[in-house]
Amino acid sequence: MSLLLPKARQKPFINIVPLIDVLIVLIFFILMTMQFRNVNLLNITPPKMDEAPAGSSRESISIAIDSEGAFYFEGNPITQNGMENLFLDKAKENKEQPVILLADQESAIKHMTSVMDAARKAGLAIRLQVR
Repeated sequence: MSLLLPKARQKPFINIVPLIDVLIVLIFFILMTMQFRNVNLLNITPPKMDEAPAGSSRESISIAIDSEGAFYFEGNPITQNGMENLFLDKAKENKEQPVILLADQESAIKHMTSVMDAARKAGLAIRLQVR
């Protein structure tokens, strides 16, 4: 009679601990390789450099110059006088923060030197961002 009685089937068991481990490793890898850039909103192609010193993690003032010579601070257009006043205000807060200059490779050097002069007048260090 035991042949006619149905046997109780065990439900399959899926161990999800290894799946969670793999997911955590993938998230960690994505976070470590991710790059955050806020300047890419503008159509600027910086010049290429073979070797560049490592950047610092301090707060910085980012100024972008497009190919026509217009200045931008945090994606918003800014005038030469507005930039000088901005540098003076930021220098009063913290003289250690550098000015990061991101200039298009087609922009004229006179626009870059005007940013450098304004930063030096305020007592701030200047850094050039390249690819």
